[in-house]
Amino acid sequence: MKTDAFHPLARLLHWLMAVLILAMLFIGVSMVADLSPRHPVLIGLHKATGLALLVLVLLRIGVRLALPHPALPRDLPVAQRWAAGASHLALYGLMLAMPLLGWAMLSAGGYPRPLGLPAIAPHDLQLYAVLRQAHGWAGYLLFATVLVHVGAALMHAWVRRDGVLRSMWPGPLRRSE
Repeated sequence: MKTDAFHPLARLLHWLMAVLILAMLFIGVSMVADLSPRHPVLIGLHKATGLALLVLVLLRIGVRLALPHPALPRDLPVAQRWAAGASHLALYGLMLAMPLLGWAMLSAGGYPRPLGLPAIAPHDLQLYAVLRQAHGWAGYLLFATVLVHVGAALMHAWVRRDGVLRSMWPGPLRRSE
């Protein structure tokens, strides 16, 4: 089935996750740099938002696999098609890996997990250190991938003017052609 736009649920999940991911990146940076009395509040917020993002990314993957979505423009060069596919796989992989790394890190460090979730890694401080570093580097990689994603979306909107950004835009879709 051909479609010109993503399903409204897919668009809602995309933009909700975009806001939460950007918030998480800023909370994460603030949390690491802030040892003030608000530090425990930032950690709690980070854990709760991470759990919400894990649930949302699982839902989003299901929606992506179950519902039709627009094809890329036919005149898009092969290298850009490949880059689009690879960057989307990287985004989905990182959106899934980040909360799982955080959960495993908390487990390995013996820290409380949101909603009393079970440990998914053994209590091991060396493993905790590795997972903490991996979580941090994955955060940087996610931020860089998001910047590339935003840049590509803007290129489609302002340079190519091919409707790719419009197909994911929240709210009613208007034709500008």
